[in-house]
Amino acid sequence: MRIVVATGNPHKVEEIRAVLAPLGFTVLSLSETGRPVPPEPEEPHPTFEQNARLKAVHYARAVGEAVLADDSGLEVDALLGAPGVHSAHWAGREGSRQERDARNNARLAESMQGVPAHRRTARFVCTMCIATPAGEVLVETRGEMEGVIGDAPRGAHGFGYDPWLHLPDRGVSSAELPPEEKNAISHRGRAVRRLAYLVVHKRIRW
Repeated sequence: MRIVVATGNPHKVEEIRAVLAPLGFTVLSLSETGRPVPPEPEEPHPTFEQNARLKAVHYARAVGEAVLADDSGLEVDALLGAPGVHSAHWAGREGSRQERDARNNARLAESMQGVPAHRRTARFVCTMCIATPAGEVLVETRGEMEGVIGDAPRGAHGFGYDPWLHLPDRGVSSAELPPEEKNAISHRGRAVRRLAYLVVHKRIRW
């Protein structure tokens, strides 16, 4: 089945495609549909689930076919769950994605100064939703990857906050995992595999 992924982040598209393509899904980004890319909607809601649902319905109506949207981010317990749903723009909306990532990571480093090791627990969260052009929500899932905020960034893979989320049981950061290993345990990998399972076993069609 064909599914359009509603994101301007090519890394997310590739991570989702890596899981779904072997299962027989044709995965396209918004730009690959050949249609004008609609403007990004505001994400006013306080939960990842609500924002993923809003984006899925918005883009499905705009492109006229089923759309998978996700909302994801970093939750840091010492920061009362921040940056949370504001992860992508925590330090402002100006500049390129790379520039925003750099500012976000600088703010994270500053916010965590002096926080002891036992209070540095955190997790990546990803929620996913598939909606139809009629506004029908077909399936929703959630995945998490637990870790701790490190004292310094490590690794060159991934994007966003990946260098800062360390995985104590593996002795590496998220950014030090090879892509195939990261997909096996990441929040996004878990959410998309659950989504694929539900689609297949509930025989959801669009």
